Amino acid sequence: MGKSRQTGNHSSDKKKHIARTWKTKHKTKDLDQIHVDLNPETAAKLLHQEVDIDVTGCAQHYCLHCARYFVDLRSLKEHLKTKVHKRRLKQLREAPYTQAEAERAAGMGSYVTPQKVEVKSQTVEEDMDSELHT
Repeated sequence: MGKSRQTGNHSSDKKKHIARTWKTKHKTKDLDQIHVDLNPETAAKLLHQEVDIDVTGCAQHYCLHCARYFVDLRSLKEHLKTKVHKRRLKQLREAPYTQAEAERAAGMGSYVTPQKVEVKSQTVEEDMDSELHT
């Protein structure tokens, strides 16, 4: 008989799942959550937040579609031109997944193709930038 091999009893096992740790650390909002944020009332609240020193850029420069804060207005404007932002806009064009669609996929109705939603890139208010420099 051979010696039984026992693994996984050391405290260093926490280091084995580094990739999982990074995935959860950099987790952003899902597309259906962003669709909720695009409602006019919610969008107005997110774009005109109070100053919060714990958030990047004091929570004054926010991209609704990517759910990201930026340091200043210039970096937000540059972000709006990038591939990352344009890809997110393309993803958001498809309507969010609903319970009715899940039931149809399970055989409880006929298949209906997903609807397209019109998503426009957010506009950047120049007034905020001029207020900061005066």
